[in-house]
Amino acid sequence: MDEARPAELYRLAEVMHRLRTGCPWDASQTHSSLVGYLVEETLEVVEAIEAGTDADLAEELGDLLLQVFFHSEIAAETGRFSVEDVAGRIADKLVARHPYVFADGPVPDDLVSSWERAKAVEKSRASVLEGIPERMSALTRAAKVLSRASSHGLEPDDLVPPARDVAADGIGPALLALVARARELGVDPEQAARASLRTLEGRVRETESGV
Repeated sequence: MDEARPAELYRLAEVMHRLRTGCPWDASQTHSSLVGYLVEETLEVVEAIEAGTDADLAEELGDLLLQVFFHSEIAAETGRFSVEDVAGRIADKLVARHPYVFADGPVPDDLVSSWERAKAVEKSRASVLEGIPERMSALTRAAKVLSRASSHGLEPDDLVPPARDVAADGIGPALLALVARARELGVDPEQAARASLRTLEGRVRETESGV
């Protein structure tokens, strides 16, 4: 491993510490005040992946990494946790959820389902829907709900009408066509999707409870 890499991470931690003690703006920030920046930086990473260069992606990932160090520094000031704790927890989690890499466990046939089941046990979740952020867009949340349901044996075909007549390269245009149709009808597509998503989530919970 390049010895400069960990040194740069230590330097970033020190820079962040100095900013919190020497810059009035940085010193005034809280976890809550930084939420908008965290969302913005995350979206800029997505844009760099989709349409940027390697230089763009490296820059945007750096901005996102800053948010991790910023929040960790704020927490460390009151002895709650440090950036080392953050790194240690995710490293431990990755090792525990990959016994086929770090131990002698067999490689699961379905890696995604294996990951979701391990997460559910680890977090003592009563429902596959627990832990999915409420603030996700309806489309992103729907994909997550269906993925979680499938990983726990609840097949999408049993929950929503299949649409196999739409090819992979037709998904995007079909979604845009639905948005255009919603506009013609005076329907908010996001609200309509959320309403259907609530119905879907209700069906998942009913299936889980055996109703």
